[in-house]
Amino acid sequence: MLLGLGAAAVFFAAAPDAPAFAAMSAAIDWQPALVWREPWRAWSAAGLHFSGLHLAANLAGAVLVGALGGIARLPRRTALAWFVAWPLAQLGLLARPDLLHYGGLSGVLHAGVAVAALYLIVRTRGSRRRIGIGLLLALAAKVLSETPWGAPLRHPAGWDIAVAPFAHASGLVAGLLAAAVAEALHGRTLTIGRHG
Repeated sequence: MLLGLGAAAVFFAAAPDAPAFAAMSAAIDWQPALVWREPWRAWSAAGLHFSGLHLAANLAGAVLVGALGGIARLPRRTALAWFVAWPLAQLGLLARPDLLHYGGLSGVLHAGVAVAALYLIVRTRGSRRRIGIGLLLALAAKVLSETPWGAPLRHPAGWDIAVAPFAHASGLVAGLLAAAVAEALHGRTLTIGRHG
């Protein structure tokens, strides 16, 4: 919810057709050349959307990821893992230096789904575990179908912006890594608690 509210606030502060948008975009979007000099871009780029459709699609995605977390009864550590995956998803874009600018929540949202799926696979049983496996397989199939190793930007039919498929792949990987560390640390804490 906070991600969506932040993105909406940024959008309405300077919508893409507003004169101030270019300056705001240049100040907060992801730019690999500026990552070490302006590290806040690893967080701020998620709030930048290039059209109303772009924002609406990502807000709908944020609602779905939030609902997934609530329905799956994810623990706090998964929220923390998702928070850690947020900048990692952007930093993963360093593997695509030809993606000179990026903005939007989609990579972070892919990370959130990956965190939820891994939790369900590792920490639940029965139908909940099968749902986690199905969710992760569907997410991986979606990301692979977008051929993230291809051109850095795509122009899908019906969209008024270019899409960066590698951001989705980076989010998936960042979410899995952050969730794996969170679950490993939680497992270690449980083991220490039992023996300590």
